[in-house]
Amino acid sequence: MKTIFCWLKSPSHFLILILAFSVVARLAGAVYMGDRVEELPGTFDQISYHLLAQRVLGGYGFTFGQTWWPMTGAGEPTAHWSFLYTLYLAAVYSIFGVHPLVARIMQAILFGILQPYLTFRIGRRLYGPAAGLIGALLAAGYAYFIYYGGTLMTEPFYITTILLAMDLCLDLVMDTKRGNKPINWGILGLVLGITVLLRQVFLLMIPFILVWVAWAIHYRGRRLSLRLLVLPILVVIAMILPFTIFNTYRFGHPVLLNTNAGYAFFWGNHPSYGTKFQSILPTETYQQMIPEALRSLDEAELDSVLMKLALQNVVDDPGRYVLLSFSRVKDFFMFWPSPDSVMISNISRVVSFGILWPFMLAGLVLSLWQLRGKFEEAMAAGSILLILFIVVYSGIHLMTWALVRYRLPVDAVALVFAAMLIAKIDARFFHLGKRWFGIPESAAPREMFVK
Repeated sequence: MKTIFCWLKSPSHFLILILAFSVVARLAGAVYMGDRVEELPGTFDQISYHLLAQRVLGGYGFTFGQTWWPMTGAGEPTAHWSFLYTLYLAAVYSIFGVHPLVARIMQAILFGILQPYLTFRIGRRLYGPAAGLIGALLAAGYAYFIYYGGTLMTEPFYITTILLAMDLCLDLVMDTKRGNKPINWGILGLVLGITVLLRQVFLLMIPFILVWVAWAIHYRGRRLSLRLLVLPILVVIAMILPFTIFNTYRFGHPVLLNTNAGYAFFWGNHPSYGTKFQSILPTETYQQMIPEALRSLDEAELDSVLMKLALQNVVDDPGRYVLLSFSRVKDFFMFWPSPDSVMISNISRVVSFGILWPFMLAGLVLSLWQLRGKFEEAMAAGSILLILFIVVYSGIHLMTWALVRYRLPVDAVALVFAAMLIAKIDARFFHLGKRWFGIPESAAPREMFVK
């Protein structure tokens, strides 16, 4: 027993224990969901991916065998769903047979390791080893991540690639040698491209991320060639282009990647809401919102027309749109139990975001307070990249469509600020990190704030 305790006193050994706990927790969730695909709260999309992967394996391409969401006819082409995740699921089914449990277990192991480990890397880099370990522990035990870790949906992949992108950006900024090598910029482009292929909304984040990277490198007195900065963009374009060509061939007109932006913006801002948004309505209600004259259009054409109608609705009544967007704050940042939710949803919400959001918010505010002073210096700090993502990504969904699961990438990044605050509280009052691991008071490395 004494030997085990001594072994755990090493930060690296404690991190291994955290990763093991993370994997076991997600494996338990995966086994609970089992070798079947049923509609659980917030997971209807996994039924779509399950069916679509089987259609791809059967040689029918990206189609459904029956009329399917949003309004796609049987046998008609669909680009509403992530091609990348569908291909992953089809590959698993082709090797192991149609066994969803295998895909769930693979995800539980892979992301059970990567999510807390990447949180550890980011937290340690910005706020010291104690914050890194606490961040890893929070990510490992975060109920939402455990719940979605085994679902046949893009969430676990998407959250992980966002964390990886954040980590790579900090690498390019802080490590001069890595920041001068084209291969590392190409890798960043690859990760950004994968993230976009999982969920195209991330395209809107890429300019903000690259502008911050360019500014942070410039502030540190390093020269950044335009060739390096453009390289990730070219990689992302190269990754999207094959799907654009594929979609254009199938639909007969250009479709960049996925056909869901128009549907989401139209449904999320329909005049029938007035100024109070409802995050989930019956399926037939969404379909009734679409004008009868448009229902004969194919999925891609309808997506394009609905986007134009949605934008016109905004122009016609901008005041209503602003109030409707503000009303989405409640749905997006919901942390309390609701009588409209089933027990597992209420438990997941309260024991994860419900407990940690005060630490996330207070940690973010403290991080900004530490940066007070010169504006240019503050904007070059690594924590600003995380804050930029939280603010912009949240804003995108508040202006379009808000669901709790759409907030999960924000949670993953915000956990770093919660970890920083908890580490500082420990260093101030309890000194557990110092007593157990010999870790001094956590503080952000000085080079994150100055040239």
